[in-house]
Amino acid sequence: MYKFAVKYLKNTFYPLEVPETIKIQDGQMVLVRTEKGEEALKACLINSKIAKIWEKHKTEPFHVIRVLSQRDLQTIEDIKKEEVTAFFKCKALVQQHKLNMNLVQCRITFDRRKITFYYTAPERVDFRALLKDLTQTFTRVRIDLRHIGVRDETSIMEGCGVCGKEFCCCSYLRKFGTINVKLAKDQGMPIAPGKISGTCGRLLCCLTYEYSNYIDAAKGMPPIGSSVMTPDGLGKVCNLHFMCGKVSVKMEDGKTKEFAKGDIEMVDADVNVEIDVPVMNTYADDSEGIDIRQLEDDRNSSTGNV
Repeated sequence: MYKFAVKYLKNTFYPLEVPETIKIQDGQMVLVRTEKGEEALKACLINSKIAKIWEKHKTEPFHVIRVLSQRDLQTIEDIKKEEVTAFFKCKALVQQHKLNMNLVQCRITFDRRKITFYYTAPERVDFRALLKDLTQTFTRVRIDLRHIGVRDETSIMEGCGVCGKEFCCCSYLRKFGTINVKLAKDQGMPIAPGKISGTCGRLLCCLTYEYSNYIDAAKGMPPIGSSVMTPDGLGKVCNLHFMCGKVSVKMEDGKTKEFAKGDIEMVDADVNVEIDVPVMNTYADDSEGIDIRQLEDDRNSSTGNV
């Protein structure tokens, strides 16, 4: 049964297969063999329940090569510096070849046998000439140019969202669901890019979290602008409060009152009341000059190629 795990790309945990000749402790840096090559990662102790789940689902473990020494830790620092240098060298070559691609990150394996450049691009890029120059610049190393989506970019760069917490995509979210503006409209949110989009420039992933609750709460709600009979008389619906199950109604005397959705009834009557359409569900921030459709998912949003 597995006792240790490591946190790898996008904060995904993988079990460790530790040889009997190697003794490791919680928090130690170890050298493991991954599909990308040898990587230096921190081992952490896991509980038996997690281990049983991995055993049940036959999760592929990472093999521990050895525990890192103090000299190895210095090597890690040297590699980080090399990654920065390699990043800017590659960026200069991208500009030289005038390629429409945005270099995101550079990663070098611990054994220095592979260097990976992550990039985003609005369309397919012919980087054959770039790859030829890179092989001449970085000799005796395997070069991998990997195209990722803008959501993938945010997930590997990490950061904090508007909620103040770590991005969902780089903490626990493994797959990106399809998100469209309808999700925001149905929840009564102002349709403004600054309010409903994340750092990646796409709609917030959290728009899907409570959507089903809003749909359930909206059942039995009359549409805005419909005529209704209330305990206090006729009026027109001017606003909906999904979560508390209440409806704001503008009465014939001009006053606005709130009623539980079960206390009102839609009627086929012409109520002489003018209502102001709420700011919600309308494009509320024209100053940004952004087509709201650009916030929705497209083929460049996520590739899963991390």
